[in-house]
Amino acid sequence: ALSITLYENIFVKIMGLGVLLAKRKSDNRFYAVKVLQKKTILKKKEQSHIMAERNVLLKNLKHPFLVGLHYSFQTTEKLYFVLDYVNGGELFFHLQRERAFLEPRARFYSAEVASAIGYLHSQNIIYRDLKPENILFDSQGHVVLTDFGLCKEGMEPEETTCTFCGTPEYLAPEVLRKQPYDRTVDWWCLGAVLYEMLYGLPPFYSRDVSQMYDNILNQPLQLPGGKTIATCDILQGLLHKDQHSRLGSKADFLEIKNHVFFSPINWDDLYHKRIPPPFNPNVAGPADLRHFDPEFTQEDVPSSVSRTPDLHLGSSGSSSAFLGFSYAQSDDDILS
Repeated sequence: ALSITLYENIFVKIMGLGVLLAKRKSDNRFYAVKVLQKKTILKKKEQSHIMAERNVLLKNLKHPFLVGLHYSFQTTEKLYFVLDYVNGGELFFHLQRERAFLEPRARFYSAEVASAIGYLHSQNIIYRDLKPENILFDSQGHVVLTDFGLCKEGMEPEETTCTFCGTPEYLAPEVLRKQPYDRTVDWWCLGAVLYEMLYGLPPFYSRDVSQMYDNILNQPLQLPGGKTIATCDILQGLLHKDQHSRLGSKADFLEIKNHVFFSPINWDDLYHKRIPPPFNPNVAGPADLRHFDPEFTQEDVPSSVSRTPDLHLGSSGSSSAFLGFSYAQSDDDILS
């Protein structure tokens, strides 16, 4: 089992849901450590979500726009994911600060996100929770997609699922209707995020959630002026209420790549990060937290997190619900 004692006691909360910053003693490298309470997971019956998140993370090692998993381990009370640490901030944070982006910037981010989603689909994984809070930027300004807790594995191209999940502002109509849905829910969400980048709010937004749901189901898409024909066309294609007519419903990511909106993008250059990002976070180093919301970074970290835990190596009790959770990228860091 891996131990949290490998990391220096400099924990800082950097995001919600127990995501902390830590520095490894052996090489001073920074990592994001996601800490989860077992009893909370068991109470909510979310063991399968956690194991799916771990499994999806293991498949992400080779994609440039997906967060990577270095280690996962458990104690008697907690589960730990040790992840890539990126400190360019959340898309949500930057959108709040700037209200909206110009088309070239929104195109760049949505192209990198689409590349990540396309990769997940190629692995028969539906993401299901695309939103600005789950899109991070690295220190150069490239997209890093994170939080795979709602992913659905084993989804063949024509396969459907029925689980009601996601975030209200970004739910596709078929999910709201509790109908069987497929991987095109991710393209709806991409459309919603692209719309929000361009206009400052999700496409069918209302403070009244029931009204917002009605808007998603029944109201036509509003496209205020000032945008190019290509931009309006891709938004209408991605935000088509009929999943069978939605952009991406026939050839998945290939349809997205080939849309005229993305004609300025060289997808091979994009994948290899040869296109300079439109915004540089200008971070001074890994300890620079300027792009994280002070609401999180100023919050106290529970002492139980940084205290040396009692590692639980047995298979009884709560650990039996998380068999196979532990993982190490390298044998160098496994404690005997």
